[in-house]
Formats: sequence, C-alpha cells, structure tokens
Amino acid sequence: MMTDIATLQTDLMGAINSADTLDSLEAVRIAALGKQGSVSALLKTMGSMSPEERQTQGPIINGLRESITSALAGKKADLETADLNHRLASERVDMTLPAPEAPRGTIHPVSQVMDELAEIFADMGFAVAEGPEIEDDWHNFTALNIPETHPARAMHDTFYFPDDMARDGQKMVLRTHTSPVQIRTMTSQEPPIRIIAPGRVYRSDSDATHTPMFHQIEGLVIDKGIHLGHLKWTLETFLKAYFEREDVALRLRPSYFPFTEPSVEVDVGYSVVNGKRVIGGAEGWMEVLGSGMVHRKVIEACGLDPDVWQGFAFGTGVDRLAMLKYGMDDLRAFFDGDNRWLQHYGFNALDVPTLSGGVGA
Repeated sequence: MMTDIATLQTDLMGAINSADTLDSLEAVRIAALGKQGSVSALLKTMGSMSPEERQTQGPIINGLRESITSALAGKKADLETADLNHRLASERVDMTLPAPEAPRGTIHPVSQVMDELAEIFADMGFAVAEGPEIEDDWHNFTALNIPETHPARAMHDTFYFPDDMARDGQKMVLRTHTSPVQIRTMTSQEPPIRIIAPGRVYRSDSDATHTPMFHQIEGLVIDKGIHLGHLKWTLETFLKAYFEREDVALRLRPSYFPFTEPSVEVDVGYSVVNGKRVIGGAEGWMEVLGSGMVHRKVIEACGLDPDVWQGFAFGTGVDRLAMLKYGMDDLRAFFDGDNRWLQHYGFNALDVPTLSGGVGA
C-alpha cells in the first residue's frame, strides 16, 4: 500500500506542477480531494482499518493529504500572481469614471455552521429531519415526559399562543427546542432511526448569550442495544470534526433532563490563547451539550417498546458553536443585520463545507 501511496503522490504532484490554468488546477484538486477523489477515498478506508493498521497507515495517508493540499495552495498562489501580473500589464481603468455599484453578499455564520454540522453527521449516517416551529403542547412537552404539573416546565420560558388558537384541545406554543421533531419522527417511521433536527427555537430570554429566537441542533438514535458508550463516541467524533482538532477532550457530568435517563451534560476542554478561550487542551472546561439515554416514557409515548428499542439524544446551540469556533463575543449581533458584522464574519458563497477539505476551510 505504501508503494501505491507513493505512486499516487508522484502522479498528483506531477499533475499539479503541469497545471497551467486555475481551471486545470481545480480539476486536479477535485480529482484528489473532492468527495470522489483519490485521496478522499484513501481517507475513507481508515474507518475500516484495525487500530494497528490505522496507527501505521494513518500518518502516511494524512501526510499525503497535507502535502497535496500544500502543493495545490502554492501552485494556486503562483497562477493567481501570474494572472494578476498579466491583467495589470494588459488592462487599463479610466479613473475618471465613478466606481460601479458591486454589493457582495455573504453567507451568515449560522447558515455556514448548519451546513458544517449536516456534513459531519451525514458522514456518520444521520439524516436531517424538520418540523413546525409552532407546536402543540403534547409534542413540545407532554410526549417528552413533561406533563402539565411537571416542575421542568419552569426550565423553559415559553411563548404561549392565546387559548382561542388551540388545536384539538391542545395549547399552541412557539417550540422551545427541536425535540418535538424527534417525537414526530418516532411516531411516523419505524426504527432504527438516526436523525439530526436543526432549526429555530424560541424562549423569552435576552442578554449577551441569550436571544428570544436562536438555533438548536438535536440528534436522536433509536436502535437495539444502544448504550451510553455509543453516545460518547458520537459526540467525541462530532466535536473533533467540527473544531478540526484531535486534542478535543470531553467530560461527561451527571445532570437532569425529563426526557432522558440517565442524563449527562458534556463539557469540552479549552485553552486560553491571547486572552480568549480556544477549544482544545484542558486548561479549563465549558459546557457545550446536553444529552442522555432516551427516557422509557418517551419511547412508550411514541408507541415503541422500550424493552426492545433504546436510544440516545443530544442537543446544543448552533449559535453558541459558531461563537466558540469563529470568535464572536455577543450573540445579539447575530440578529442585528449589521452589514459590517456580516462582511467581517460572513462566509463566501462558494465556501461549501466538506470533510475532505476541512469543514471550516
């Protein structure tokens, strides 16, 4: 295999060096690092390797990706410089004309992070599920083991609709989490189930780290023989891929959520760099996720037998993940619509997240 990798590296380096236009270089990049690329195919084989094979082959395959990525970046810079020099020598601009209006749009960080999360979880076999933002009381609370008299309702600062807008005797609310999507999925399709449920949610709260409307992503797995170890592996794999660091450390703390038992809050380790918290290392801990094993009563409420089917669920704030990864300090700025903020933190429309190229590249 080492001989094949060396041959592949030689061929790709030759193709990069011989590329004389940006289009031809992009074709080489796609052939190597695209979803169906030769290097991407090698990276995918690592999942089926034994730990011993991964220990020996992993550094070689990752070294191939890094060398190809570096060579592509260097060649692209050379071609762009040559193209710029050619244009500077051949083009003339009439400086007496007024500057044209050329507004440039950007992708909002929340939309970008949503795409990053979908890419990561799709690679782990999760489908994306959606549901209504105006929910009935049963889906939002009761089916999740939060009946009317349950004290856990005080945990949610809920926006209720007037009584005359009730449907089928159920009060209507702006959903306080995307968990109702999990209920709708469990009552509409047969297990096994592997979904993520991203979307807007609403709670009556507003400060630097809370807004009345924000974004959540929740995950649900229902299958036979599911246990807490599956949950820990899933969250660890997700956080390492999202923050693009292998030194992401997790700590699970016992907690309480009415819809999971046992329930755990997940802390992630951080380091302090230039006065800011950076995910990675273990100088300190911050909570990023709530999770646990799906409560028997929730499984029963959805018409499934909890002695046959088990599962885990987790949830986190998309806006908070964006703040942690991209260095924003105030959640309220996400919704102010300030074009200066969007120009600074926004993403180019062509920055499509891919695992092969790095979701945050």
